[in-house]
Amino acid sequence: MTNVTVIGLGPMGQAMARVLLGNGVAVTVWNRTKSRADDVVARGAGLAADPVEAVKAGELVILSLTDYQAMYGVLGDATDALAGRVVVNLSSDTPHRTREAAAWLAEHGATLVAGGIMVPAPLVGEEASYVFYSGPRDVFEAHEPVLRHIGRPEYLGEDHALAQLFYQAQLAIFLTTLSAYLQSFALLAAEGVEPTRLVPFAREVTGLASAYLEEAVTQVGARAYPGDLSTATMMGATAAHITEASRDAGVDVALPEAVRSHYDRAISAGHGAANWTSLWEVIAKPEQTKDSR
Repeated sequence: MTNVTVIGLGPMGQAMARVLLGNGVAVTVWNRTKSRADDVVARGAGLAADPVEAVKAGELVILSLTDYQAMYGVLGDATDALAGRVVVNLSSDTPHRTREAAAWLAEHGATLVAGGIMVPAPLVGEEASYVFYSGPRDVFEAHEPVLRHIGRPEYLGEDHALAQLFYQAQLAIFLTTLSAYLQSFALLAAEGVEPTRLVPFAREVTGLASAYLEEAVTQVGARAYPGDLSTATMMGATAAHITEASRDAGVDVALPEAVRSHYDRAISAGHGAANWTSLWEVIAKPEQTKDSR
């Protein structure tokens, strides 16, 4: 059976260690603040004295840290122990830094499998849990049975950057949606209306927005944005009204201003009569859009 080391015992790291232990996996843990290991050690995990001992204890080393820079801080003094190890980094960072980390680990004889876990700590190991992975397929497949305990593995390909690319893309949707909820609540609260009254309608409109995913990706792929049902000009007017309502209410306007700017720039670029999906022309990289008009 594979011995697993978990380094980083914030809520996510602790949750992963508990799930692995609950499935009979031998787990060693290390955290800079040792008291965070108390619960999982009580459940049967071994406690390493330092990162060197932690790395030596596991053929599979799972990192749950703030970002990839923290990996260098933790493993920088353990490089002699890395040879032959598989490092699964489930920390959040950019695709570019992920590729850099893969090269750094390879220099020290280790192999990176990059990952991004797409649920909060309480859902780790539950049916809803899934994790993006990328890196060498054979290495991933060798450890997939253990990683599956954490959540449904979604392997994306050999390019190490892919897991973080998908992870950040998903979180762009998630974080923006959460901020939109608070923006809406603030609008109501500014007028003395209980935000709880909006909750059932917010659920409906969130579902409505997701219904446009297939249409949006098709139109973006074809660089064709038929404006027969809605136009950037019409939607832009709504974006302006949301901004004005927020300003009148005295609440923060950063989010609605950002959305409004997409519409304003798309309209200025000549896409006013096109569908809202024409915002792609001002959001995407220029080389992705240069042949679209």
